[in-house]
Amino acid sequence: MTQVLSETDLLGLIQHGLKDNASARKKVLILGAGMAGLSAADMLLRAGHQVEILEAQNRLGGRILTLREPFAPGLYGEAGAMRIPKAHPLTLAYVEHFSLPTFPFTISNPRGYSHMNDQKMRLDEAHAAPDRLGFDVAPAERGKLASDLWDEVIASFARRVEQGGQAAWDEIVHTHDQYSVREFLETLGWSEGLIEMFGLFNNQESMMNSSFLELLREDVGGYYTDLVQIEGGMDRLPRSFLPQVKDCLRLGARVVALDQSPDEVIVHYQTYAGRFESRADYAIVTLPFPVMRHIEVLKPFSRPKQRAIRQLKYDASAKVFLQFRRRFWEMDDGIYGGGSVTDMAVRNVFYPEHGRETGRGVMLASYTWGEDAQRWGSLSPEDRLHQAIENIAEIHPQAFGEVEGGASQMWHDDPYAGGAFALFDPGQQTLLHEHILTPEGRYYFAGEHASLAHAWIQGAIESGLLAAHTIHNL
Repeated sequence: MTQVLSETDLLGLIQHGLKDNASARKKVLILGAGMAGLSAADMLLRAGHQVEILEAQNRLGGRILTLREPFAPGLYGEAGAMRIPKAHPLTLAYVEHFSLPTFPFTISNPRGYSHMNDQKMRLDEAHAAPDRLGFDVAPAERGKLASDLWDEVIASFARRVEQGGQAAWDEIVHTHDQYSVREFLETLGWSEGLIEMFGLFNNQESMMNSSFLELLREDVGGYYTDLVQIEGGMDRLPRSFLPQVKDCLRLGARVVALDQSPDEVIVHYQTYAGRFESRADYAIVTLPFPVMRHIEVLKPFSRPKQRAIRQLKYDASAKVFLQFRRRFWEMDDGIYGGGSVTDMAVRNVFYPEHGRETGRGVMLASYTWGEDAQRWGSLSPEDRLHQAIENIAEIHPQAFGEVEGGASQMWHDDPYAGGAFALFDPGQQTLLHEHILTPEGRYYFAGEHASLAHAWIQGAIESGLLAAHTIHNL
């Protein structure tokens, strides 16, 4: 089993490296050059081990993907990870390690818009008069925002965790793992109208059937309260590892089969030149489990591991970007950062805080998850842009005259990801989490799915550090 280290211990690894020990130096294969693979490689190389990284794509970063094309010079869109919570010290430690400048990511702006039930109003107006939104709430719920009531619920859980630490979390998992988000809200006695309001305003409507614990962990952990982004694009973080790993990195190498003997691992991979193999003492597998479903395992993994690979839920996610020749949301509407929320197909809109020096801007015109994202994926790339501009013009009529182009990313259709992030269904933390982490012979596992910080860079780094630490100390 991969060893458990405290957050303080993990920060020490980033700052000082693995402690020297008397064990022999090892050769380790790392499958995948996302943040889990890069952080594991960093640790092992600094400790003197021999490392080889196999990455199917011709870039680093995995689900950190900064789109610079087809946008004008100086503009970009974050197709993957786009923000770092101050509550994620491991990610920030690497940002500091590489001296990467950051600036705030504005999660909410009262000057943004709510566009629901064919009514458009500023978010501060919606907060001041929730009944104007037109949701069919119970009499006792009138005049209240679902998000404010949700904050009260989160505060009660946060107090339990603050007082009881890990023991409190263990008890919460024991008593609440079986609930979906919807089922938990129903236990609170919320009306259907209040649940609908919560789903729309909190971007949860398409995730109502996922595990309640996933949402609880993020909100208790403060994942959305104090955020930053990296100046010049989030891809600067994985690219900062390149000087160290460039000599042991093999790009364009798609893993097709895994094998092992009592003494070594054998990984078969495909390039444009043909099929090859690499051998090592151990391997760290950071590939998402949807990708693992299509890799042949010649000496089958245990039944619990096979079940985890088959059953672990990965959520869909879609982003649609539009480039505008003028930042009308700032100049005309006074919206600097933050976003707007809608019940239209675009659902959630984010206004860029970078690129002001160009006069233009790349708006995240739509950010969706789950079924909402699946529907975007069914459209052609060109039709996505047409749909997005039609919806954005409902909020900002100026958009029709200012749009210049756009791009989109569907993570559920990406062959190297198979989904945006792991997302437990009810009961899956109890059923699967331990088996996701458990090594299979000489194969160890890392990635955001091998943590409880699903969907975040923090989870990938944590799992990569733990796997490297475990192998180092074998």
